[in-house]
Amino acid sequence: MNVRAERDVGVDELLDLYASVGWTSYTRSPDVLTKAIANSTYVVTARDQDGALIGLARGLSDDASVFYLQDIIVRPAHQRRGIGRQLLAACLERYRHVRQKVLLTDDDESQRLFYESFGYVRTVDFTDAPLNAYVRFDP
Repeated sequence: MNVRAERDVGVDELLDLYASVGWTSYTRSPDVLTKAIANSTYVVTARDQDGALIGLARGLSDDASVFYLQDIIVRPAHQRRGIGRQLLAACLERYRHVRQKVLLTDDDESQRLFYESFGYVRTVDFTDAPLNAYVRFDP
């Protein structure tokens, strides 16, 4: 498996990867997905020995004070093999100098444990300083 920064991922590969995990909000709008990937400040991919896309992480950053992890995806057939860990580790290494590393994710125990293993803390559990997280989704 090869994990590397990669900017130009084909739309068909992206759609197939996102569909494999059921992220239909992305697959319904291929143009939006393509633009989102192109405008991400960092994209890292995982490819198998044949070059097939099996995982991707992407984020946005000002490269000074904040890094926002937007997506981390691994094909179901390749999950639980450390690929997601490698993708997230690549993102955190790239932005090691940035103080705030933020993400939003589903309220799922396995995801909580995964992110906590990298030092992430739910804002509700953060005791070093009072924090709130806010999100707004528009249709």
